[in-house]
Amino acid sequence: MAEVTVSQFAEVLKVPVERLMTQLDEAGIKVAGVDDVISDDAKMELLTHLRRAHGREDEVASPRKITLKRKSREEIKVPAMQGRSRVVNVEVKRKKTYLNREVLQEEARQKQEELDRQRQAEEEKQLEAQRREEALREKERHEQELVEQEARQKADAEARQAADELARKQAEERERAERERAEAERQLREAAPRAAKPVRSAEPSSDQRKGTKYGRRELHVTQSATARAKRRQGSGRVRRQVQVNVDSEHGGFQAPTEPVRRDVQIPETIQVGELASRMAIKANEVIKTMMKMGVMATINQPIDQDTAILVVEECGHNPIRLDEDSVEQGFAATADTDFEMLPRPPVVTIMGHVDHGKTSLLDYIRRTKVAAREAGGITQHIGAYQVDTPKGPITFIDTPGHAAFTSMRARGAHVTDIVVLVVAADDGVMPQTIEAIQHARAAEVPMVVAVNKIDKSDADPDRVRNDLGKYEVIPEEWGGDTLFVNVSAHTGEGIDKLLESILLQSEMLSLQAPVEGAASGVVLESSIEKGRGAVATVLIKRGTLTTGDPIVAGQEFGRVRAMFDAKGEQVRTAGPSTPVQVLGLSNAPNAGDDLLVAENERRAREVALHRQGKFRDVRLAKEAKKAEDVFTRMGEESAESVSLIVKADVQGSAEALRDALTNLSTDEVTVKVIASGVGGITESDVTLAAASKARVIGFNVRADAAARAALKDGGVDVRYYSIIYEAIDDVKQAMTGLLKPEVKEEIVGLAEVREVFRASQFGTVAGCLVTEGVIKRGNPVRVLRDNVVIHQGELDSLRRFKDDVNEVRAGTECGIGVRNYNDIRENDQIECYSRFEVARSV
Repeated sequence: MAEVTVSQFAEVLKVPVERLMTQLDEAGIKVAGVDDVISDDAKMELLTHLRRAHGREDEVASPRKITLKRKSREEIKVPAMQGRSRVVNVEVKRKKTYLNREVLQEEARQKQEELDRQRQAEEEKQLEAQRREEALREKERHEQELVEQEARQKADAEARQAADELARKQAEERERAERERAEAERQLREAAPRAAKPVRSAEPSSDQRKGTKYGRRELHVTQSATARAKRRQGSGRVRRQVQVNVDSEHGGFQAPTEPVRRDVQIPETIQVGELASRMAIKANEVIKTMMKMGVMATINQPIDQDTAILVVEECGHNPIRLDEDSVEQGFAATADTDFEMLPRPPVVTIMGHVDHGKTSLLDYIRRTKVAAREAGGITQHIGAYQVDTPKGPITFIDTPGHAAFTSMRARGAHVTDIVVLVVAADDGVMPQTIEAIQHARAAEVPMVVAVNKIDKSDADPDRVRNDLGKYEVIPEEWGGDTLFVNVSAHTGEGIDKLLESILLQSEMLSLQAPVEGAASGVVLESSIEKGRGAVATVLIKRGTLTTGDPIVAGQEFGRVRAMFDAKGEQVRTAGPSTPVQVLGLSNAPNAGDDLLVAENERRAREVALHRQGKFRDVRLAKEAKKAEDVFTRMGEESAESVSLIVKADVQGSAEALRDALTNLSTDEVTVKVIASGVGGITESDVTLAAASKARVIGFNVRADAAARAALKDGGVDVRYYSIIYEAIDDVKQAMTGLLKPEVKEEIVGLAEVREVFRASQFGTVAGCLVTEGVIKRGNPVRVLRDNVVIHQGELDSLRRFKDDVNEVRAGTECGIGVRNYNDIRENDQIECYSRFEVARSV
């Protein structure tokens, strides 16, 4: 601000000059007159003095806010309605306030500190209250411990006192018994001289009648009985002398001082009744405990592991949580008991290509007709038989040879000791023959090659040996390690030599297995038969399976109700390497499942339910994964599908048919097997097929009465088959009908552009010479330049001279106009072609 005089400064402050002079004098500022100049420092000193005089010393150093006022006058001309305009004086007042931020920040900091102090005081109060509360609880706990300690000491003192009293009474009883025994011996010694003349014993005294029900304290022995006992001892026969003392008083029963606490093993799921049995209490007590916990359950209702643990703890016992695999580990350990290893018969699997004579060869060995009972003369089930030979029994397993039964052949190779590879001498090595070699090598079992059908005129055994040599199957006579035997299932030639080769190979393997102990085996095949229920063909691997044994096969359990051998005769026991049909399982197990004998049926049920739970978890996880994939497949073009429901007579056939049909799926048509099972076609199968628009395939099974009635109402397609490749061919035909036809192209004609004409009426017209085929009006065309397609379209016009024509043949000139295309040049080629559809097949 520029320096001003005192009078000017008084005018700005709107105070009289005399008052301003007085204030300057009070502030210690020397001014001579009103015309003297006052500096800025003098103004600040005056301001400080005035503030101090008004009690605002805190704003001297740093004022909180400063307000400046300004006033100005202006003249504004206002036009009048009539006459000249008039002048109006306008006074404008302006006021500006400036805040000191440091002061405001200091005030905010002081308020925050005050809030922090208040919060800290509150926290200290809370901590003090918590400390007082903890001290009070500690005091109460200490007092409770003192009370409990006094109660325990009092109980211990009472128990010791009771024990001392009982010991004192027992000592008195022993002393009294000793005195009575001594008195009885004294009486016997006194009565010994009179033993020659038996006399009746005197009546017991009143003292002797005390203490027993009949008035005696001990059994009365007459003198004659004593004499007879001495005579027996003198005759040489030693008898044990029994002294019987009847005491009227006995030690009292002492109740347990504390309840019994048991260790209860709890699996993932357990029934209420089973849980009560493990705790040795009644089931209604467990149900009451669960009702108090807010859980309603019945005696046969399963509960989960966590709920069972809470119930066991509530009942005062110690729960032991079983891990997920502990049930399986403990169950498997029961089958590993050591027993004496004894020789067992060899298990031989006959493998080879379809129609190479596997079953016919086994027929001749068994002297039966098995192949005649199979549809089409081909084996579609795993058959297990035991054949008695002069050198011992041999167990044979006959596997199917069709390509669809790959898993059944692999299953047969993994349970066998020796593989007999049957190869027809007139047919040679086929695809299933190579597959059988691979299965045998994967199972690491020796092979014996049976070259069959050597009785035919076109048989060539040497060609079979040469072909097998390509797959490293070398005969022994050629320096290899594989036995080759030429046989004929029709005439029986070489059968004895084949059996000798099998027995020789088994002797080299030294096959042994324990006969005693719990049995274990593998399920070769399973089915559900009317009147018999679930039937499983089992090969026993070790131990002895007996009728009545509780068993577990995969996810199924039960008790062996009956067993039948390969001849259909009922047997009670089955040893190692013996194939039997087992009845009594809850349902048909999967082929390839292990069969084990459990300690009891409850244990078998527990293991089976555990496996079912694990399988259900895996299935739900897969379904969840499929549900997630639905969102990734949205927006994509959905392929056609053929939905099927497969029902078969045995588990192996259902598995093979399901796998074979699923493998038919292509990128355009998929085969979905919605459900597959064993047994006849039921009403539920028909309902499921109607809901999912699926076709039902019955393999060696038929629909029951309820299913046939349901078929009349719903439009469900049911097909019956007895040969697997017939079912596969029919499904292929159904897939073929869903395939979109293939569109093919065929070149009809070719024209070369010789000259180009342009007209306003027709556009660009190419003068062409047809060099090949025919140019037709209705066909699409392509324009080629240097053998490269540059345009595809349709003909706009086709003329011969001035006439419109429908076609122009080779060697003829014509005019061609291409629709919506004018960039045609000389030497271009116009290609005329046609499209047509061709039916496709799978």
